[in-house]
Amino acid sequence: MGKLKIRPLDNKIMVRRSVAEDRTSGGILLPDNAREKPKRGTVQAVGPGKLLDNGTRAAMQVAKGDEVVFDSYAGTEIKLDGEELLVINEDDVLAVVEK
Repeated sequence: MGKLKIRPLDNKIMVRRSVAEDRTSGGILLPDNAREKPKRGTVQAVGPGKLLDNGTRAAMQVAKGDEVVFDSYAGTEIKLDGEELLVINEDDVLAVVEK
């Protein structure tokens, strides 16, 4: 079976979380279960935008490739071809990281 492709619907976006830090600022090595999941990630795919009452779609404020900061409890984690991704509402994005 080939690689699956998923297209988010409406105002959903698919995010690959940033890698969790494995050490504290003091240099202590953290086990996997003690690492805090990052609230940052890179947008992998975006939906077409929320469907408005007049039949048009609202423009998405994020784009594929954007690095974003999102709410702590945002979205649903999914596993796609062995990779963990997060599907979240665009409303749960708090900021886009400017480079």
